[in-house]
Amino acid sequence: MTKKPVLTLEDAKRVAAAAQDEAARNNWRVVIAVVDDGGHLLYLERSHDTQFGSVETAIAKAHAAIAFRRPTKTSEDAVLNGRLIHLSLPGVIPAEGGVPLYLDGMITGGLGISGVRSFEDGQIAAAGAAVLAG
Repeated sequence: MTKKPVLTLEDAKRVAAAAQDEAARNNWRVVIAVVDDGGHLLYLERSHDTQFGSVETAIAKAHAAIAFRRPTKTSEDAVLNGRLIHLSLPGVIPAEGGVPLYLDGMITGGLGISGVRSFEDGQIAAAGAAVLAG
């Protein structure tokens, strides 16, 4: 029987802390959302004065990353290259900033960042996800 690792609240907080450190280094105010492998919100953090529209966007990015098992940048790139079908897929967010989270080589959750430019959201998400990779 194969045991699947589980993303814990403590893991989610470590991921969010690393993401927040990257955002703070660049003076970016963002929303950080971490979901479990079922796409359910596990942890949310919103920087002071971050636009409230980024709350649902960060959650949606995290959800899309786990639902499609790939970074949301994949859909952003596809749309930019003319693959507009991605715009009609349920739950797709064609903007960088959502990434799957891995433990022991298995996807166990998703991380979503929203609040700054798409590539900056992606930079923050990469920093957060790197905590579990190492």
